[in-house]
Amino acid sequence: MQNLRFLLKPKYENSYALIIGINNYKTVSPLSYAVSDAEEITSILIDKFNFPKDNVTILVNETATKENILTNYSKYINKEIQIDDRIFVFFAGHGHTETGIRGEIGFLVPFDADINNLSTLIRWEELTSNSEMIRAKHMLFIMDACYGGLALTRSLQPGSTRFLNDMLLRYSRQVLTAGKADEVVADSGGPLPQHSVFTGHLIQGLLGDAFSDNGVLTASAIMSYVYSKVSNDRNSNQTPHYGYFDGDGDFVLKAPLEILEKDSDTIVVIPFSEMENTRSSIENKIIKIKKLLSSENTAIELYDFCTDELRCFLSLTDQDNFQIQGSFSTADFINRISKYEESINDLSILTACISYWAKPIHMPLLQKLFARITDRLDSQSGLVIWLYLRWYPIVYMLYCSGISAVENNRYDSLSRIFFTKITSPDNKNKEVYLVEAVGKTLSELSESNVFKSLPGYEKNLVPMSEYLFKMLQPKIDDLLFIGKNYERAFDKFEVMLSLIVADLKKEKGEYIWGPIGRFGYKNIFPTEGPLQSVLIEAKELQDNWEPLKNGFFGGSYSRFEKLFPEVNKLISKRGWS
Repeated sequence: MQNLRFLLKPKYENSYALIIGINNYKTVSPLSYAVSDAEEITSILIDKFNFPKDNVTILVNETATKENILTNYSKYINKEIQIDDRIFVFFAGHGHTETGIRGEIGFLVPFDADINNLSTLIRWEELTSNSEMIRAKHMLFIMDACYGGLALTRSLQPGSTRFLNDMLLRYSRQVLTAGKADEVVADSGGPLPQHSVFTGHLIQGLLGDAFSDNGVLTASAIMSYVYSKVSNDRNSNQTPHYGYFDGDGDFVLKAPLEILEKDSDTIVVIPFSEMENTRSSIENKIIKIKKLLSSENTAIELYDFCTDELRCFLSLTDQDNFQIQGSFSTADFINRISKYEESINDLSILTACISYWAKPIHMPLLQKLFARITDRLDSQSGLVIWLYLRWYPIVYMLYCSGISAVENNRYDSLSRIFFTKITSPDNKNKEVYLVEAVGKTLSELSESNVFKSLPGYEKNLVPMSEYLFKMLQPKIDDLLFIGKNYERAFDKFEVMLSLIVADLKKEKGEYIWGPIGRFGYKNIFPTEGPLQSVLIEAKELQDNWEPLKNGFFGGSYSRFEKLFPEVNKLISKRGWS
Protein backbone atom coordinates (compact mmCIF):
# COMPACT_ATOMS: atom_id res chain seq x y z
CA MET A 1 0.00 0.00 0.00
CA GLN A 2 1.34 3.44 -0.92
CA ASN A 3 2.27 5.70 2.00
CA LEU A 4 -0.69 7.99 2.71
CA ARG A 5 1.62 10.98 2.92
CA PHE A 6 2.35 10.75 -0.80
CA LEU A 7 -1.36 10.82 -1.63
CA LEU A 8 -2.21 13.90 0.42
CA LYS A 9 -2.16 17.53 -0.71
CA PRO A 10 -0.94 20.54 1.31
CA LYS A 11 -4.49 21.87 1.61
CA TYR A 12 -8.00 20.88 2.64
CA GLU A 13 -10.62 19.89 0.10
CA ASN A 14 -13.52 20.20 2.54
CA SER A 15 -14.29 20.86 6.20
CA TYR A 16 -16.84 19.20 8.51
CA ALA A 17 -17.85 19.70 12.12
CA LEU A 18 -20.01 17.97 14.71
CA ILE A 19 -20.89 20.34 17.57
CA ILE A 20 -22.66 19.17 20.74
CA GLY A 21 -23.84 21.22 23.72
CA ILE A 22 -26.08 20.04 26.55
CA ASN A 23 -27.48 22.25 29.32
CA ASN A 24 -30.64 20.39 30.26
CA TYR A 25 -30.14 16.68 30.81
CA LYS A 26 -32.92 14.14 31.14
CA THR A 27 -31.72 12.78 34.51
CA VAL A 28 -28.29 14.37 35.11
CA SER A 29 -27.69 17.76 36.77
CA PRO A 30 -27.97 20.71 34.37
CA LEU A 31 -25.23 23.00 33.09
CA SER A 32 -25.52 26.72 32.38
CA TYR A 33 -23.47 27.56 29.32
CA ALA A 34 -22.82 24.38 27.31
CA VAL A 35 -25.37 25.35 24.63
CA SER A 36 -24.05 28.91 24.24
CA ASP A 37 -20.54 27.41 24.05
CA ALA A 38 -21.62 25.10 21.23
CA GLU A 39 -23.45 27.86 19.36
CA GLU A 40 -20.49 30.26 19.54
CA ILE A 41 -18.02 27.60 18.34
CA THR A 42 -20.38 26.85 15.45
CA SER A 43 -20.45 30.52 14.43
CA ILE A 44 -16.67 30.83 14.61
CA LEU A 45 -16.09 27.75 12.44
CA ILE A 46 -18.48 29.03 9.78
CA ASP A 47 -17.68 32.75 9.84
CA LYS A 48 -13.95 32.76 10.63
CA PHE A 49 -12.63 29.41 9.45
CA ASN A 50 -14.80 28.98 6.34
CA PHE A 51 -16.50 25.71 7.30
CA PRO A 52 -19.46 25.32 4.90
CA LYS A 53 -22.66 25.81 6.88
CA ASP A 54 -24.21 22.67 5.42
CA ASN A 55 -21.23 20.65 6.69
CA VAL A 56 -21.64 21.76 10.31
CA THR A 57 -24.02 19.70 12.45
CA ILE A 58 -25.04 21.09 15.83
CA LEU A 59 -26.86 19.00 18.43
CA VAL A 60 -28.11 20.70 21.61
CA ASN A 61 -30.08 19.51 24.62
CA GLU A 62 -32.71 16.91 23.72
CA THR A 63 -31.33 16.44 20.18
CA ALA A 64 -27.97 15.36 21.65
CA THR A 65 -29.03 11.82 22.48
CA LYS A 66 -26.58 8.95 22.38
CA GLU A 67 -28.14 7.63 19.18
CA ASN A 68 -28.08 11.03 17.46
CA ILE A 69 -24.49 11.73 18.42
CA LEU A 70 -23.20 8.36 17.25
CA THR A 71 -25.33 8.38 14.10
CA ASN A 72 -24.02 11.78 13.04
CA TYR A 73 -20.47 10.82 13.92
CA SER A 74 -20.76 7.58 11.94
CA LYS A 75 -21.82 9.55 8.86
CA TYR A 76 -18.18 10.51 8.46
CA ILE A 77 -17.42 6.85 7.73
CA ASN A 78 -18.49 7.09 4.13
CA LYS A 79 -17.02 7.72 0.72
CA GLU A 80 -18.09 11.38 0.66
CA ILE A 81 -15.36 12.17 3.13
CA GLN A 82 -12.08 12.49 1.24
CA ILE A 83 -8.54 11.99 2.49
CA ASP A 84 -7.77 15.72 2.24
CA ASP A 85 -10.73 16.73 4.41
CA ARG A 86 -10.69 17.88 8.02
CA ILE A 87 -13.23 17.14 10.77
CA PHE A 88 -13.74 19.16 13.96
CA VAL A 89 -15.65 17.58 16.87
CA PHE A 90 -16.72 19.71 19.86
CA PHE A 91 -18.56 18.51 22.95
CA ALA A 92 -19.73 20.67 25.87
CA GLY A 93 -21.37 18.70 28.62
CA HIS A 94 -20.70 16.25 31.40
CA GLY A 95 -17.92 13.68 31.35
CA HIS A 96 -17.73 10.53 33.44
CA THR A 97 -14.92 8.18 34.48
CA GLU A 98 -15.01 4.56 35.63
CA THR A 99 -12.06 2.51 36.82
CA GLY A 100 -11.44 -0.83 35.15
CA ILE A 101 -8.81 -3.49 35.76
CA ARG A 102 -6.46 -1.74 33.30
CA GLY A 103 -7.06 1.79 34.51
CA GLU A 104 -9.50 4.62 33.94
CA ILE A 105 -12.19 4.54 31.25
CA GLY A 106 -13.64 7.83 30.05
CA PHE A 107 -17.21 8.49 28.91
CA LEU A 108 -19.17 11.38 27.44
CA VAL A 109 -22.63 11.91 28.90
CA PRO A 110 -25.35 12.43 26.25
CA PHE A 111 -28.74 14.04 26.93
CA ASP A 112 -30.57 10.78 27.67
CA ALA A 113 -27.84 9.20 29.81
CA ASP A 114 -28.36 7.38 33.07
CA ILE A 115 -25.11 7.53 35.05
CA ASN A 116 -26.01 4.23 36.75
CA ASN A 117 -26.32 2.50 33.38
CA LEU A 118 -23.03 2.67 31.47
CA SER A 119 -24.67 1.40 28.30
CA THR A 120 -26.38 4.80 27.99
CA LEU A 121 -23.04 6.65 27.94
CA ILE A 122 -20.63 7.12 25.04
CA ARG A 123 -17.28 5.52 25.69
CA TRP A 124 -14.45 7.80 24.55
CA GLU A 125 -12.67 4.90 22.89
CA GLU A 126 -15.70 4.36 20.70
CA LEU A 127 -14.95 7.68 19.01
CA THR A 128 -11.20 7.16 18.77
CA SER A 129 -11.50 3.59 17.47
CA ASN A 130 -14.01 4.56 14.81
CA SER A 131 -11.82 7.45 13.69
CA GLU A 132 -9.61 4.82 12.04
CA MET A 133 -12.39 4.23 9.53
CA ILE A 134 -12.79 7.92 8.68
CA ARG A 135 -10.80 8.91 5.62
CA ALA A 136 -10.19 12.55 6.60
CA LYS A 137 -6.49 13.17 7.22
CA HIS A 138 -7.06 15.48 10.17
CA MET A 139 -9.50 15.24 13.07
CA LEU A 140 -9.55 17.50 16.12
CA PHE A 141 -11.63 16.62 19.19
CA ILE A 142 -12.23 19.42 21.69
CA MET A 143 -14.16 18.32 24.76
CA ASP A 144 -15.38 20.79 27.36
CA ALA A 145 -15.77 17.94 29.83
CA CYS A 146 -13.60 16.21 32.41
CA TYR A 147 -12.93 12.49 32.24
CA GLY A 148 -10.06 10.01 32.40
CA GLY A 149 -8.75 7.19 30.26
CA LEU A 150 -7.15 9.34 27.57
CA ALA A 151 -4.28 7.42 25.99
CA LEU A 152 -2.39 10.30 24.39
CA THR A 153 0.86 8.66 23.42
CA ARG A 154 2.22 11.17 20.96
CA SER A 155 2.76 14.89 21.20
CA LEU A 156 5.08 17.40 19.59
CA GLN A 157 7.40 18.88 22.16
CA PRO A 158 7.19 22.61 22.83
CA GLY A 159 9.64 24.54 20.70
CA SER A 160 9.67 21.91 17.94
CA THR A 161 9.59 23.40 14.46
CA ARG A 162 7.75 21.95 11.49
CA PHE A 163 7.13 22.99 7.90
CA LEU A 164 3.49 24.05 7.69
CA ASN A 165 2.83 22.33 4.39
CA ASP A 166 4.48 19.15 5.64
CA MET A 167 2.06 19.10 8.58
CA LEU A 168 -0.75 19.14 6.04
CA LEU A 169 0.74 16.05 4.41
CA ARG A 170 0.66 14.01 7.61
CA TYR A 171 -2.23 12.12 9.17
CA SER A 172 -3.31 13.21 12.67
CA ARG A 173 -5.90 12.66 15.40
CA GLN A 174 -5.65 15.29 18.13
CA VAL A 175 -7.63 15.94 21.30
CA LEU A 176 -8.04 18.65 23.93
CA THR A 177 -10.20 18.09 27.01
CA ALA A 178 -11.18 20.54 29.74
CA GLY A 179 -9.84 18.42 32.60
CA LYS A 180 -9.01 15.02 33.97
CA ALA A 181 -11.04 12.45 35.84
CA ASP A 182 -10.93 13.93 39.33
CA GLU A 183 -11.65 17.51 38.25
CA VAL A 184 -14.89 19.44 37.89
CA VAL A 185 -15.56 21.65 34.87
CA ALA A 186 -15.98 25.32 35.80
CA ASP A 187 -19.23 26.14 34.01
CA SER A 188 -19.01 29.83 34.86
CA GLY A 189 -16.54 32.52 35.86
CA GLY A 190 -14.62 32.38 32.62
CA PRO A 191 -13.06 35.27 30.67
CA LEU A 192 -16.23 35.74 28.59
CA PRO A 193 -19.82 36.11 29.83
CA GLN A 194 -22.18 33.22 29.10
CA HIS A 195 -19.33 30.78 28.55
CA SER A 196 -17.42 28.26 30.65
CA VAL A 197 -13.83 28.92 31.71
CA PHE A 198 -12.50 26.37 29.21
CA THR A 199 -14.56 27.45 26.20
CA GLY A 200 -14.16 31.13 27.06
CA HIS A 201 -10.40 30.83 26.66
CA LEU A 202 -10.86 28.59 23.63
CA ILE A 203 -12.99 31.26 21.95
CA GLN A 204 -10.44 33.97 22.69
CA GLY A 205 -7.72 31.80 21.19
CA LEU A 206 -9.77 31.05 18.08
CA LEU A 207 -10.60 34.73 17.60
CA GLY A 208 -6.96 35.78 17.48
CA ASP A 209 -5.04 35.35 20.71
CA ALA A 210 -3.50 31.99 19.74
CA PHE A 211 -2.58 32.96 16.16
CA SER A 212 1.05 33.18 15.08
CA ASP A 213 2.45 36.49 13.89
CA ASN A 214 1.94 35.49 10.24
CA GLY A 215 -1.72 34.59 10.72
CA VAL A 216 -1.42 30.81 11.17
CA LEU A 217 -3.44 28.87 13.75
CA THR A 218 -2.82 25.16 14.27
CA ALA A 219 -4.38 22.67 16.68
CA SER A 220 -1.08 22.47 18.58
CA ALA A 221 -1.12 26.24 19.07
CA ILE A 222 -4.73 26.44 20.25
CA MET A 223 -4.29 23.45 22.57
CA SER A 224 -1.16 24.92 24.13
CA TYR A 225 -2.83 28.30 24.51
CA VAL A 226 -5.95 26.91 26.17
CA TYR A 227 -3.87 24.70 28.46
CA SER A 228 -1.89 27.70 29.71
CA LYS A 229 -4.91 29.92 30.21
CA VAL A 230 -7.23 27.41 31.88
CA SER A 231 -4.65 25.82 34.18
CA ASN A 232 -3.63 29.26 35.46
CA ASP A 233 -7.11 30.86 35.58
CA ARG A 234 -7.95 31.85 39.16
CA ASN A 235 -11.53 30.62 38.66
CA SER A 236 -10.43 27.21 37.46
CA ASN A 237 -9.40 24.04 39.24
CA GLN A 238 -8.96 22.26 35.93
CA THR A 239 -5.85 21.11 34.13
CA PRO A 240 -6.65 20.47 30.46
CA HIS A 241 -5.30 17.34 28.83
CA TYR A 242 -4.11 17.44 25.24
CA GLY A 243 -2.03 15.73 22.59
CA TYR A 244 -2.23 13.09 19.85
CA PHE A 245 -3.77 9.67 19.97
CA ASP A 246 -2.66 8.92 16.42
CA GLY A 247 -0.52 10.42 13.68
CA ASP A 248 1.95 13.31 13.72
CA GLY A 249 0.41 15.97 11.47
CA ASP A 250 -1.36 19.08 12.71
CA PHE A 251 -4.94 20.24 12.16
CA VAL A 252 -4.62 23.69 10.57
CA LEU A 253 -7.50 25.90 11.60
CA LYS A 254 -6.37 28.94 9.65
CA ALA A 255 -3.54 29.91 7.33
CA PRO A 256 -3.37 32.79 4.84
CA LEU A 257 -3.76 31.60 1.27
CA GLU A 258 -0.46 33.11 0.20
CA ILE A 259 1.34 30.96 2.79
CA LEU A 260 -0.39 27.75 1.76
CA GLU A 261 0.42 28.42 -1.89
CA LYS A 262 4.13 28.81 -1.18
CA ASP A 263 6.56 25.92 -1.16
CA SER A 264 6.86 24.10 2.15
CA ASP A 265 9.23 26.66 3.66
CA THR A 266 6.96 28.27 6.22
CA ILE A 267 8.12 27.16 9.65
CA VAL A 268 5.61 26.64 12.45
CA VAL A 269 6.89 26.67 16.04
CA ILE A 270 5.02 24.54 18.56
CA PRO A 271 4.16 26.85 21.46
CA PHE A 272 5.19 26.23 25.02
CA SER A 273 2.47 25.85 27.65
CA GLU A 274 3.19 27.89 30.74
CA MET A 275 2.85 25.10 33.28
CA GLU A 276 3.39 27.34 36.30
CA ASN A 277 2.36 24.71 38.78
CA THR A 278 4.35 21.82 37.34
CA ARG A 279 7.62 23.20 36.03
CA SER A 280 10.61 22.45 38.22
CA SER A 281 12.00 25.33 40.22
CA ILE A 282 15.40 26.71 39.20
CA GLU A 283 16.83 25.32 42.43
CA ASN A 284 15.83 21.80 41.46
CA LYS A 285 17.17 22.30 37.97
CA ILE A 286 20.55 23.41 39.30
CA ILE A 287 20.74 20.34 41.54
CA LYS A 288 19.92 18.12 38.57
CA ILE A 289 22.37 19.69 36.12
CA LYS A 290 25.22 19.56 38.64
CA LYS A 291 24.55 15.87 39.09
CA LEU A 292 24.46 15.29 35.32
CA LEU A 293 27.68 17.26 34.80
CA SER A 294 29.53 15.18 37.36
CA SER A 295 29.71 12.13 35.10
CA GLU A 296 30.41 11.57 31.44
CA ASN A 297 27.93 8.69 31.50
CA THR A 298 24.99 11.10 31.81
CA ALA A 299 25.88 13.22 28.76
CA ILE A 300 22.81 12.09 26.81
CA GLU A 301 20.48 12.77 29.71
CA LEU A 302 22.09 16.19 30.12
CA TYR A 303 21.55 16.86 26.41
CA ASP A 304 17.84 16.03 26.67
CA PHE A 305 17.44 18.07 29.84
CA CYS A 306 19.02 21.19 28.35
CA THR A 307 17.35 20.95 24.94
CA ASP A 308 13.94 20.65 26.63
CA GLU A 309 14.69 23.94 28.38
CA LEU A 310 15.79 25.43 25.06
CA ARG A 311 12.53 24.35 23.41
CA CYS A 312 10.60 26.13 26.12
CA PHE A 313 12.58 29.32 25.61
CA LEU A 314 12.09 29.29 21.84
CA SER A 315 8.35 28.91 22.29
CA LEU A 316 8.06 31.59 24.95
CA THR A 317 9.91 34.11 22.76
CA ASP A 318 8.06 33.42 19.53
CA GLN A 319 6.78 36.49 17.68
CA ASP A 320 3.31 35.71 19.02
CA ASN A 321 4.62 36.98 22.38
CA PHE A 322 7.01 39.64 21.10
CA GLN A 323 5.64 41.65 18.20
CA ILE A 324 8.30 43.50 16.21
CA GLN A 325 5.92 46.04 14.68
CA GLY A 326 4.52 49.14 16.36
CA SER A 327 5.93 52.18 18.11
CA PHE A 328 8.37 52.48 21.00
CA SER A 329 7.41 53.34 24.54
CA THR A 330 9.45 53.12 27.73
CA ALA A 331 6.74 51.07 29.40
CA ASP A 332 6.77 48.55 26.55
CA PHE A 333 10.57 48.42 26.60
CA ILE A 334 10.66 47.69 30.33
CA ASN A 335 7.96 45.07 29.92
CA ARG A 336 9.85 43.40 27.07
CA ILE A 337 13.18 43.09 28.81
CA SER A 338 11.40 41.76 31.91
CA LYS A 339 9.61 39.11 29.85
CA TYR A 340 12.81 38.24 27.99
CA GLU A 341 14.66 37.83 31.30
CA GLU A 342 11.92 35.62 32.69
CA SER A 343 11.97 33.41 29.61
CA ILE A 344 15.77 33.02 29.41
CA ASN A 345 16.70 32.96 33.09
CA ASP A 346 16.61 29.20 33.70
CA LEU A 347 18.42 28.32 30.48
CA SER A 348 21.06 30.96 31.25
CA ILE A 349 21.72 29.53 34.71
CA LEU A 350 22.01 26.04 33.23
CA THR A 351 24.52 27.16 30.59
CA ALA A 352 26.46 29.01 33.29
CA CYS A 353 26.74 25.69 35.14
CA ILE A 354 28.02 23.99 31.99
CA SER A 355 30.55 26.78 31.36
CA TYR A 356 31.87 26.49 34.90
CA TRP A 357 31.94 22.70 35.35
CA ALA A 358 31.93 21.23 31.82
CA LYS A 359 33.95 18.20 30.83
CA PRO A 360 35.21 17.94 27.21
CA ILE A 361 32.24 15.74 26.31
CA HIS A 362 29.85 18.57 27.22
CA MET A 363 31.38 21.21 24.95
CA PRO A 364 29.35 20.36 21.81
CA LEU A 365 26.16 20.78 23.86
CA LEU A 366 27.30 24.22 25.02
CA GLN A 367 27.78 25.29 21.41
CA LYS A 368 24.49 23.77 20.30
CA LEU A 369 22.55 25.70 22.91
CA PHE A 370 24.02 28.97 21.72
CA ALA A 371 23.62 28.10 18.05
CA ARG A 372 19.96 27.08 18.34
CA ILE A 373 19.00 30.05 20.51
CA THR A 374 19.65 32.31 17.51
CA ASP A 375 17.47 30.30 15.12
CA ARG A 376 14.74 32.88 14.59
CA LEU A 377 16.89 36.00 14.47
CA ASP A 378 17.03 36.38 10.71
CA SER A 379 16.55 39.72 8.99
CA GLN A 380 12.94 40.93 9.12
CA SER A 381 11.00 44.15 8.77
CA GLY A 382 9.84 45.86 11.92
CA LEU A 383 10.72 48.58 14.38
CA VAL A 384 14.53 48.65 14.53
CA ILE A 385 14.78 48.74 18.31
CA TRP A 386 12.44 45.73 18.69
CA LEU A 387 14.46 43.84 16.10
CA TYR A 388 17.72 44.40 17.96
CA LEU A 389 16.09 43.69 21.30
CA ARG A 390 15.38 40.15 20.09
CA TRP A 391 19.08 39.56 20.79
CA TYR A 392 18.75 40.58 24.43
CA PRO A 393 18.11 37.02 25.73
CA ILE A 394 21.25 35.84 23.91
CA VAL A 395 23.23 38.70 25.46
CA TYR A 396 21.82 37.76 28.87
CA MET A 397 22.77 34.10 28.45
CA LEU A 398 26.21 34.99 27.06
CA TYR A 399 26.99 37.19 30.06
CA CYS A 400 25.86 34.53 32.56
CA SER A 401 27.94 31.85 30.88
CA GLY A 402 30.91 34.10 30.13
CA ILE A 403 31.23 35.52 33.63
CA SER A 404 31.04 31.99 35.05
CA ALA A 405 33.70 30.75 32.64
CA VAL A 406 36.05 33.64 33.48
CA GLU A 407 35.54 33.13 37.20
CA ASN A 408 36.72 29.52 36.94
CA ASN A 409 39.44 30.27 34.35
CA ARG A 410 37.52 28.12 31.86
CA TYR A 411 38.65 29.76 28.64
CA ASP A 412 37.95 26.49 26.86
CA SER A 413 34.26 27.07 27.60
CA LEU A 414 34.45 30.75 26.66
CA SER A 415 36.20 29.92 23.39
CA ARG A 416 33.53 27.38 22.48
CA ILE A 417 30.82 29.95 23.13
CA PHE A 418 32.45 32.91 21.38
CA PHE A 419 33.41 30.90 18.30
CA THR A 420 30.09 29.13 17.85
CA LYS A 421 29.15 29.51 14.21
CA ILE A 422 25.68 30.86 13.49
CA THR A 423 23.83 32.04 10.41
CA SER A 424 24.49 35.72 9.86
CA PRO A 425 21.44 37.78 10.85
CA ASP A 426 22.10 39.93 7.79
CA ASN A 427 22.77 37.19 5.23
CA LYS A 428 21.27 33.72 5.56
CA ASN A 429 23.90 32.34 3.16
CA LYS A 430 26.79 33.44 5.39
CA GLU A 431 28.10 32.19 8.73
CA VAL A 432 29.58 34.38 11.45
CA TYR A 433 30.86 33.76 14.95
CA LEU A 434 28.40 34.33 17.76
CA VAL A 435 30.76 36.87 19.35
CA GLU A 436 30.67 38.98 16.16
CA ALA A 437 26.87 39.03 16.02
CA VAL A 438 26.55 39.84 19.71
CA GLY A 439 29.22 42.53 19.42
CA LYS A 440 27.25 44.24 16.68
CA THR A 441 24.05 44.00 18.70
CA LEU A 442 25.69 45.53 21.78
CA SER A 443 27.02 48.35 19.65
CA GLU A 444 23.60 49.07 18.14
CA LEU A 445 21.80 48.95 21.47
CA SER A 446 24.46 51.19 22.99
CA GLU A 447 24.15 53.78 20.22
CA SER A 448 20.37 53.77 20.56
CA ASN A 449 20.66 54.79 24.23
CA VAL A 450 17.54 52.74 24.85
CA PHE A 451 18.80 51.49 28.22
CA LYS A 452 19.03 55.10 29.38
CA SER A 453 15.23 55.02 29.45
CA LEU A 454 15.38 52.67 32.45
CA PRO A 455 14.74 54.49 35.73
CA GLY A 456 18.04 55.14 37.49
CA TYR A 457 20.20 54.63 34.39
CA GLU A 458 19.55 57.95 32.64
CA LYS A 459 23.02 59.37 33.39
CA ASN A 460 25.13 56.21 33.05
CA LEU A 461 27.92 56.20 30.49
CA VAL A 462 27.24 52.54 29.63
CA PRO A 463 23.70 51.90 30.90
CA MET A 464 23.25 48.43 29.42
CA SER A 465 26.52 47.21 30.93
CA GLU A 466 25.63 48.76 34.30
CA TYR A 467 22.16 47.25 34.20
CA LEU A 468 23.49 43.75 33.46
CA PHE A 469 26.17 44.15 36.13
CA LYS A 470 23.62 44.84 38.85
CA MET A 471 20.89 42.54 37.63
CA LEU A 472 23.04 39.41 37.16
CA GLN A 473 25.01 39.68 40.40
CA PRO A 474 22.55 37.94 42.76
CA LYS A 475 21.90 35.15 40.26
CA ILE A 476 25.57 34.35 39.70
CA ASP A 477 26.48 34.75 43.35
CA ASP A 478 23.67 32.38 44.37
CA LEU A 479 25.01 29.90 41.84
CA LEU A 480 28.77 30.20 42.39
CA PHE A 481 29.14 32.05 45.72
CA ILE A 482 31.83 34.38 44.35
CA GLY A 483 31.15 37.42 46.54
CA LYS A 484 33.32 40.45 45.84
CA ASN A 485 35.09 38.63 43.01
CA TYR A 486 31.97 39.12 40.90
CA GLU A 487 32.98 42.59 39.76
CA ARG A 488 36.42 41.43 38.64
CA ALA A 489 34.90 38.50 36.69
CA PHE A 490 32.25 40.72 35.09
CA ASP A 491 34.73 43.36 33.94
CA LYS A 492 37.23 40.79 32.71
CA PHE A 493 34.52 39.07 30.66
CA GLU A 494 33.57 42.35 29.02
CA VAL A 495 37.24 43.09 28.29
CA MET A 496 37.68 39.71 26.60
CA LEU A 497 34.47 40.20 24.62
CA SER A 498 35.66 43.57 23.34
CA LEU A 499 39.17 42.34 22.54
CA ILE A 500 37.95 39.30 20.61
CA VAL A 501 35.52 41.35 18.51
CA ALA A 502 38.27 43.88 17.77
CA ASP A 503 40.71 41.09 16.89
CA LEU A 504 38.30 39.51 14.40
CA LYS A 505 37.69 42.92 12.82
CA LYS A 506 41.41 43.55 12.47
CA GLU A 507 42.04 40.15 10.92
CA LYS A 508 39.38 40.88 8.29
CA GLY A 509 40.95 44.25 7.53
CA GLU A 510 37.89 46.10 8.83
CA TYR A 511 37.63 49.13 11.08
CA ILE A 512 38.70 48.07 14.57
CA TRP A 513 36.11 48.41 17.30
CA GLY A 514 34.64 46.37 20.10
CA PRO A 515 31.74 46.80 22.53
CA ILE A 516 32.87 48.92 25.49
CA GLY A 517 31.30 48.15 28.84
CA ARG A 518 31.81 49.58 32.29
CA PHE A 519 35.51 48.65 32.14
CA GLY A 520 35.97 51.56 29.70
CA TYR A 521 35.59 54.36 32.22
CA LYS A 522 37.77 52.40 34.68
CA ASN A 523 40.62 52.63 32.19
CA ILE A 524 41.29 56.38 32.53
CA PHE A 525 44.68 55.82 34.14
CA PRO A 526 47.40 54.22 31.94
CA THR A 527 48.39 51.56 34.44
CA GLU A 528 45.09 50.75 36.11
CA GLY A 529 41.73 49.23 35.31
CA PRO A 530 40.42 45.89 34.01
CA LEU A 531 41.90 46.34 30.54
CA GLN A 532 45.37 46.93 31.96
CA SER A 533 44.98 43.93 34.27
CA VAL A 534 44.44 41.70 31.27
CA LEU A 535 47.54 43.12 29.59
CA ILE A 536 49.66 42.53 32.69
CA GLU A 537 48.41 38.94 32.98
CA ALA A 538 49.10 38.24 29.30
CA LYS A 539 52.64 39.71 29.54
CA GLU A 540 53.47 37.56 32.55
CA LEU A 541 52.23 34.28 31.08
CA GLN A 542 52.56 34.91 27.32
CA ASP A 543 52.23 31.53 25.54
CA ASN A 544 51.02 29.94 28.79
CA TRP A 545 48.16 32.44 29.06
CA GLU A 546 44.91 30.43 29.07
CA PRO A 547 43.11 32.56 26.44
CA LEU A 548 45.99 31.94 23.98
CA LYS A 549 46.11 28.22 24.80
CA ASN A 550 42.39 28.06 23.89
CA GLY A 551 42.67 29.75 20.52
CA PHE A 552 42.02 33.41 21.29
CA PHE A 553 44.02 35.85 19.13
CA GLY A 554 45.04 32.94 16.95
CA GLY A 555 47.01 31.52 19.87
CA SER A 556 49.64 34.23 19.32
CA TYR A 557 50.85 36.59 22.03
CA SER A 558 52.42 38.79 19.34
CA ARG A 559 49.03 39.21 17.69
CA PHE A 560 47.46 40.15 21.03
CA GLU A 561 50.29 42.58 21.80
CA LYS A 562 49.78 44.43 18.50
CA LEU A 563 46.02 44.61 18.99
CA PHE A 564 46.03 45.94 22.54
CA PRO A 565 47.21 49.54 21.85
CA GLU A 566 44.54 49.96 19.20
CA VAL A 567 41.76 48.92 21.56
CA ASN A 568 43.23 51.15 24.25
CA LYS A 569 43.21 54.02 21.78
CA LEU A 570 39.58 53.28 20.87
CA ILE A 571 38.58 53.67 24.52
CA SER A 572 40.63 56.82 24.98
CA LYS A 573 38.72 58.49 22.13
CA ARG A 574 35.56 58.35 24.21
CA GLY A 575 36.95 61.03 26.49
CA TRP A 576 35.61 59.52 29.69
CA SER A 577 37.01 60.99 32.85
